[in-house]
Amino acid sequence: QQQQQQQHEELEHRKRQAEQELLFRQIDDDNRNQSDLIPEGSRYSNAIMTDQHKWQALLLEQQRIHQLRNYQASMEAAGLSVSFGGHRPLSRAQSSPATATFPIAVQEPPTKPRFTTGLVYDSLMQKHQCMCGNTNTHPEHAGRIQSIWSRLQETGLRGKCECIRGRKATLEELQTVHSEAHVLLYGTNPLNRQKLDSKNLLGSVTPMFVRLPCGGVGVDSDTIWNEVHSSSAARLAVGSVIELVFKVASGELKNGFAVVRPPGHHAEESTPMGFCYFNSVAIAAKLLQHRLNVSKILIVDWDVHHGNGTQQAFYSDPNVLYLSIHRYDDGNFFPGSGAPDEVGSGPGAGFNVNMAFTGGLEPPTGDAEYLAAFRTVVMPIANEFAPDVVLVSSGFDAVEGHPSPLGGYKVTAKCFGYLTKQLMALAGGRVVLALEGGHDLTAICDASEACVSALLGNELDPIPQEVLQQRPTPNAVRSIEKVLEIQSKYWRSVQRLASTVGYSLIEAQKCETEEAETVTAMASLSVAAKQLEKRPEEEPMEEEPPL
Repeated sequence: QQQQQQQHEELEHRKRQAEQELLFRQIDDDNRNQSDLIPEGSRYSNAIMTDQHKWQALLLEQQRIHQLRNYQASMEAAGLSVSFGGHRPLSRAQSSPATATFPIAVQEPPTKPRFTTGLVYDSLMQKHQCMCGNTNTHPEHAGRIQSIWSRLQETGLRGKCECIRGRKATLEELQTVHSEAHVLLYGTNPLNRQKLDSKNLLGSVTPMFVRLPCGGVGVDSDTIWNEVHSSSAARLAVGSVIELVFKVASGELKNGFAVVRPPGHHAEESTPMGFCYFNSVAIAAKLLQHRLNVSKILIVDWDVHHGNGTQQAFYSDPNVLYLSIHRYDDGNFFPGSGAPDEVGSGPGAGFNVNMAFTGGLEPPTGDAEYLAAFRTVVMPIANEFAPDVVLVSSGFDAVEGHPSPLGGYKVTAKCFGYLTKQLMALAGGRVVLALEGGHDLTAICDASEACVSALLGNELDPIPQEVLQQRPTPNAVRSIEKVLEIQSKYWRSVQRLASTVGYSLIEAQKCETEEAETVTAMASLSVAAKQLEKRPEEEPMEEEPPL
């Protein structure tokens, strides 16, 4: 009977725990919703939220202590001695009111993160969805990041990484790249915008929303807008990238991959476009400059579409090298920018490199062309620049499986693993990839897997022999040669590579080996010649006696 009583009490205790956890979650949701209704950074918002948090925390703590005392009394009535040396650590987020306001007596010491690859992801970014509810008509949908995160879990890669907590970027952080009006329009909720508009803080600027064919709302024909969730998801994407980049730049993590959406590299100072609202990678780079005084940052953008927003943000900055490899087709492919002769302006001239492929899809660009571009343009310039940190706008819409409007190229997912490995040789390995475009689920999952595997230092499958032997297409060769001709004015490292652009990878490696052997042989001859020159002085020949 005593055993039955004990089991009954245990069941009641578990039930109370479950109810308590449910209450905690409810209050967390309420806090999140209410924090969106109050302008961040305003004088009264902090005071209101602090008082509200204190009140809720006090209520929760009192309720919890009351429950523990009831449980203790019931157990003692059953003849069991129960004592609580301290409060049981709550399984709560660190940002919750209870943990933020009341230090808990018994708490596990924070575990030091492993020095490995960092991952960041938050399911709240999935809430950025068109109000029509039909994901089939919108290529940039929540299933993208959900599928990638599941793939990393299924393959065991996620367990080998350090998963970090994301956060919403502040309005001030967003304004390092975007105008104040843009940030207020797309970074706050409708109630906030009404308050700001009533105070004339927005001026004459108003969001240009359009009705989409699906029945939903967008800022243009393909960039959807959800009045309830889009601003929070976009700010969470930016804040998550910032957190990961700073942990890598400060040496807390080895490198990283941010599984985020919506993407960012098309977002300009005052214009959302191409599924993008805030330029996550550009904002992270600006903050590295401002807060950590990082002197040289390389941004590699391998999304199949040119990152017009990122180019705009650093066009005159010699401390940020923007290097984009994209489909251009003489300006006839979205967004139309990214010509090879767009090299930067003023002190930034030469620090904007557009590896722009022209020639359409006959034949489509693939591994051989991307590897040739990396060998002759990307890596030589990147090595000469010698960055302190490498950020990658990692769109995967160049991977095979994307129809022409969204990509059309035939680069394999594994190729992006090889490209990642090459970038890891820069900046002491401080490399962070942030997801941009890519809409075929199989393609983006395969590519993400390949990239994370490379970041972890896993042995990659060797490049297939047919790819090693394949020469780049004539269209690609002409495109690369044009870039080299323009950039050779700024970068000495590319001047000698123009003659090898049309080589296959095997031919190029053979050429480099022969060149290295020739240099070694010449050096040996030079040393020998110097020794011969010195010998007459060191060992004078005997003079012949006079006749």
